[in-house]
Amino acid sequence: MSRLRQWLPWLLIIAAGLILPAVLPPFRLNLLGRFLSLGIVALGIDLIWGFTGMLSLGQGIFFALGGYAIGMYLQLKSLAPGQLPEFFGLYGVQELPAFWKPFGSPLFTFFCIWVLPALVAGVLGYLVFRNRIKGVYFSILTQASLLVFFNFFNGQQKLINGTNGLKTDTARIFGQLVGSDGMQRWLFWVTLLLVVASWLLCRWLTRGRFGDALIAIRDDEPRLRFTGYNPTAYKTVVFAIAGALAGVSGALYTVQSGIISPQFMAVPFSIEMVIWVAVGGRGTLIGAVLGAVLINYAKSLVSEQLPETWLFIQGGLFLLVVTALPDGLVGWWRQGGPRHLQAMVGWPPLAPTYPSLDLDPAVQAEKQDLQGGGS
Repeated sequence: MSRLRQWLPWLLIIAAGLILPAVLPPFRLNLLGRFLSLGIVALGIDLIWGFTGMLSLGQGIFFALGGYAIGMYLQLKSLAPGQLPEFFGLYGVQELPAFWKPFGSPLFTFFCIWVLPALVAGVLGYLVFRNRIKGVYFSILTQASLLVFFNFFNGQQKLINGTNGLKTDTARIFGQLVGSDGMQRWLFWVTLLLVVASWLLCRWLTRGRFGDALIAIRDDEPRLRFTGYNPTAYKTVVFAIAGALAGVSGALYTVQSGIISPQFMAVPFSIEMVIWVAVGGRGTLIGAVLGAVLINYAKSLVSEQLPETWLFIQGGLFLLVVTALPDGLVGWWRQGGPRHLQAMVGWPPLAPTYPSLDLDPAVQAEKQDLQGGGS
């Protein structure tokens, strides 16, 4: 039984990967692929917030950098030799800018998707952490950085099409349109695989000595520093890893949504990422993925019927987590939430230590006899 329980999540993931593409309509499968890709950036936020205690409100920077990397590659890939992306003609640009040229290489783009966000996060993190900036000041600083990047990318009409962003759905990979149903099915499988790989990476990081150091930073950083550790190095590394995860997430989301624009660097989107993790359960990893998928699916379903109500629902969810579920849905489940809910509605809870006795028909009959005799 214990071995079955150990393998059950993996069997469910494999079954989901095989069954969902066959039963879901292409539109719904595309949405699920997008939301799973958002689970990767949520894992990075859980790593730096749930385990290390650093609340970043600027993960949209690294998410968009990964998206722009794959967007530039796909723009160049859809052109004949010597041609320029269409938007350059609107602004009188006659020659491909120098920084675009390396993105004609798939290998360079592959590394740029995660190395560039990791480098930016690492440099930003080192400059912040070496000055021992933390807590609310760290959150404000990351949000200020987000605004700087947003305004910069928004104003670069001639270089990256500014506000309009870069479209990717008309490019071709392996002879298929990126926006076609067949390619989107492959992208769903790739996303599912990368979500599992990212979760395993984060789980490995948080189970060993590195994970112990992260938790020590969250719980009592001065004591960790006093024992001879250098928290700056740990915080810089974990912030860079979270940046790399955000870049991968941004690239996957871009090829499934068909566009990358500076809106992904806007403040509300980065705050939404934090809400996903808070609702799912910070410090649990799986809660971050579940929060990202469930909230975005709920957002999609509500927006199809009552689009003006979603912001109120999202605000209510955040208030519910802050006031009643500080450990999120996964934390509530692990702390016996279903049993408490069962007791609230008046159902007698099963004994948690001897479930087989409660399910035994003879024991149930004896209980009923005793209850009948007592009455």
